[in-house]
Amino acid sequence: MMTRNYQREMEAILAQGTNPAPRILLHCCCAPCASYVLETLSPYAALTAYYYNPNIDTAAEHAHRAAELARLAEEMPLPRPVEVYAEPYAPEAFYTAVRGLESIPEGGTRCYTCYTLRLRRTAEAAAAGKYDFFTTTLSISPHKNAAWLNELGERFAAEYGVRWLPSDFKKKNGFKRSTELAAQYGLYRQNYCGCVFSKQESLAREAPKSAGNARA
Repeated sequence: MMTRNYQREMEAILAQGTNPAPRILLHCCCAPCASYVLETLSPYAALTAYYYNPNIDTAAEHAHRAAELARLAEEMPLPRPVEVYAEPYAPEAFYTAVRGLESIPEGGTRCYTCYTLRLRRTAEAAAAGKYDFFTTTLSISPHKNAAWLNELGERFAAEYGVRWLPSDFKKKNGFKRSTELAAQYGLYRQNYCGCVFSKQESLAREAPKSAGNARA
């Protein structure tokens, strides 16, 4: 079976254009990942950056990432204003969803369950707000499975009656551009996805390096 090119599909949809511009509810995981996506989509659409991330490990981390996203949306010179809406911190939704999957390595079933939780809520919000499309910044990460994300997006589009904008934002050097924009705006760039389990894996990876440096 031929692999789908989600980037090309997105470009074809955006190239159709409408007047007024379509409204897109953009699920955002953090400011660095959002930076390139805002730059890419804003010429074509009226965007709302939707921050729904109950997976974040602490309230302080959740608030910090939300504040950086709001600052970025205010400071970037985009063609039209970007509204930012942050859902309250509610980690119990995440811990309930992934119960029993705590020991699954990063990138496995626990992550798929987390994507499901966040994209379902985004679809619900998009339908309630009568948006034309919804999508997510998550596919910009080289560590995120774009096929899973688009599969879920299409499932919830059918369920909630709002169109999914296919995407694979890591294409065309999207991740590289996001790192450049993060540096340009001095954005806080975290070294783990967000949940306590990804943080533990990150710390475990860093431990041998720290031990090696100490010996040196």
